[in-house]
Amino acid sequence: MTHPTSEPMRNPTDDHAGPGKVLIVDTDGEARSQLRTLLRDEGYVAETFAWAGALLDAALPEAPCCIVADVRMPTIDGLELIEHLKSRGEPIPVIFVTDDADVPLSVRAIKAGAVDFLPRPYDEGDLLGAVEHALEIDAERRSVARRHRAVAQRFDTLTPRERQVMEGVVRGLMNKQIAWELAISEITVKLHRSSLMRKMELRSVPDLVRASQVLPLAA
Repeated sequence: MTHPTSEPMRNPTDDHAGPGKVLIVDTDGEARSQLRTLLRDEGYVAETFAWAGALLDAALPEAPCCIVADVRMPTIDGLELIEHLKSRGEPIPVIFVTDDADVPLSVRAIKAGAVDFLPRPYDEGDLLGAVEHALEIDAERRSVARRHRAVAQRFDTLTPRERQVMEGVVRGLMNKQIAWELAISEITVKLHRSSLMRKMELRSVPDLVRASQVLPLAA
């Protein structure tokens, strides 16, 4: 079976520089074109795809983006698109539009993680508001992911002993208790504690506890 592919790639200079990128997925060529025009007029960069598989085969943006898709598509529908993205670790926010909306489908879409569900013809203000909200969600998601990666990278610089001391501090133990557990002197604990805080670029125990929540610390 032959599927339509994404529309030809455009020169980046053809798109307006804007606050984010919107990926449009719709089997209806006219609907894709109209939505792309609307978004370009608002300053967004928009790329169109004629079916969900074409988007999944493409290199997705590394900057904040969102997807506006018809929920009812052949082969891979909108709900399946969300699941594919989640399974790949790319939970890009999705806004659904459809000509045939019903309450059960809208509920399923929202439960699956859709940011919004708009029946056609949709109000342009509602669509643009949903896009702005979705891009804010994706920007925050990426910011959190960057912070987590930075914490993990700093954690990787710790020695095994520093990790043990960190685990004790996170558990709320005093220096002398950590020293007793590890069979080392309290002074040595203090030295390791000072070193790990410097390497982790943290100033307080609460900061260390928060950092530990995204790390695989040993029990």
